[in-house]
Amino acid sequence: MSIEIKVPQLGESISTATVARWLKKPGEVVNMDEAIVELETDKVSVEVPSPKTGVMGAQLVQEGQEVSVGTLLTVLEDGASVIESAQSKSVSVQDAKQAEPSVSVPAGNKPVSMPAARKMMEEKNITVDQVAGTGRGGRITRDDVVQFLDQKENPAKASGPVAPRQDDPREERVKMTRLRRTVARRLKEAQETAAMLTTFNEVDMSAVINMRTLYKEAFNKKHEGSRLGFMSFFVKATVSALQEYPAINAQIDGEDIIYRHFVNMGIAVGGPNGLVVPVLKDADQMSFAQIEGQIIDFAKRARSNTLKLADLSGGTFSITNGGIYGSLMSTPILNMPQSGILGMHAIKERPVAVNGQVVIRPMMYLALSYDHRIVDGKEAVSFLVHIKERIENPERLLLDV
Repeated sequence: MSIEIKVPQLGESISTATVARWLKKPGEVVNMDEAIVELETDKVSVEVPSPKTGVMGAQLVQEGQEVSVGTLLTVLEDGASVIESAQSKSVSVQDAKQAEPSVSVPAGNKPVSMPAARKMMEEKNITVDQVAGTGRGGRITRDDVVQFLDQKENPAKASGPVAPRQDDPREERVKMTRLRRTVARRLKEAQETAAMLTTFNEVDMSAVINMRTLYKEAFNKKHEGSRLGFMSFFVKATVSALQEYPAINAQIDGEDIIYRHFVNMGIAVGGPNGLVVPVLKDADQMSFAQIEGQIIDFAKRARSNTLKLADLSGGTFSITNGGIYGSLMSTPILNMPQSGILGMHAIKERPVAVNGQVVIRPMMYLALSYDHRIVDGKEAVSFLVHIKERIENPERLLLDV
């Protein structure tokens, strides 16, 4: 029996991926749940596992090729006799390639074009000889065709060959990664779609710092795998504020507003390929230790590039902490379609007035960027004040008042 291996669902707002590398060769025996191929999406790398034990068929797409959800990647031959035959024969890679249908590649020295690019060239009556490929191995991508058409329609913009030029030897031209292109596109979409506004406040971190100093050792000892940090306090305070002001946890869908009676908190963390936002699912049900432990796990997996798509989906609100990089103040951009994002910043000792006296306190600026289409200014300001009050009086988080 044959089992088709297709590109799986890739998560929210992700419809395509790039075949990063094949992990199995044609003719090899593949065990159940063993990874067959690695796909690179806009957000993270994904391994496609085998649903059963079987023998690997032909690689129907090439490494570097862009594929859509549902694209057939390979066919797995199931059955004990097939597996035994493959194991006993120890099929070589060359034999397997001869036995399986070959991937269609243009004859001669003509460059290879990706399916999306080929379709567009056919529609626009463009030949492969006219377009310079910038993809892997000189492959022509859809972006290359778009650039060719743009230069064809606007000759003034074209100054020489289609291929990117590099006049100054001190410059280096590097093609943007899928992640960076998607981040750029989505941030621009957020600015163009939402009526985005940012409001600020400041919070005295003295109480949280004192509580953390007092209980950090006991907390870390009791909750192995967790370390008491500041983020759990802000997650708890933000959950409380979202429950008080539910519009900031909602989203616009056409002419409707979707209100959530749960909180999935996105936490921005840095990875090797850029910023990713894994999600604390049901953060409103989590304890301090669970929050801290999950964030530590997210950070480790972000650095090792092993986050799953499920980790990055379903967020209803986000928190980003530019303070770990030294940022004193910023205006965070919405993670669409969410309606709000909280920006934390560096803790700095500053002179402040307390009961008529000037004292030095550890202060942090907070920023809330929000979609003014759904959130009123009064709600946004009150939301930040709510967080400020609970950070400055963390016992209120324990007493839920």
